[in-house]
Amino acid sequence: MADSTDPFSTVIPFQVPEQVRAFAEKGVSQVRESYSKLKDAAESHNGTIEAMFSSVSKGASDYSAKLLDIAKTNTSANFDFAQGLAGAKTLPEAFEMWTSHAKKQLEILTGQTKELAELTQKVATETVEPIKATASKLFKPAA
Repeated sequence: MADSTDPFSTVIPFQVPEQVRAFAEKGVSQVRESYSKLKDAAESHNGTIEAMFSSVSKGASDYSAKLLDIAKTNTSANFDFAQGLAGAKTLPEAFEMWTSHAKKQLEILTGQTKELAELTQKVATETVEPIKATASKLFKPAA
């Protein structure tokens, strides 16, 4: 006997029309296909993001190494200058050393700035490359 307080205790026999069943099956099939495409795109984008972060990490490491090299070069040059300056016997000799050192350091600084700019450009280009590759696959130009 059915429980009168439970609205689901009485089951009424019900037949789903064939058109409704076909429509539902088609909808489920489309949802599965869309999910599969979304999953593939997400996995593809994860690879792109991993490649981008790997490139950024390597670039940051290269940049840090270059900065340390620059600091080492500049520190060494300044110590050499200080040692030479300490050995100067006259004021004009000290001014000549200072002028020569300043000129040399300006040339070195110019070269170092150029190297850093080139390295920055290289890192930026390598970082964007995975994004460009993925975008070119997703957005093919219309023929």
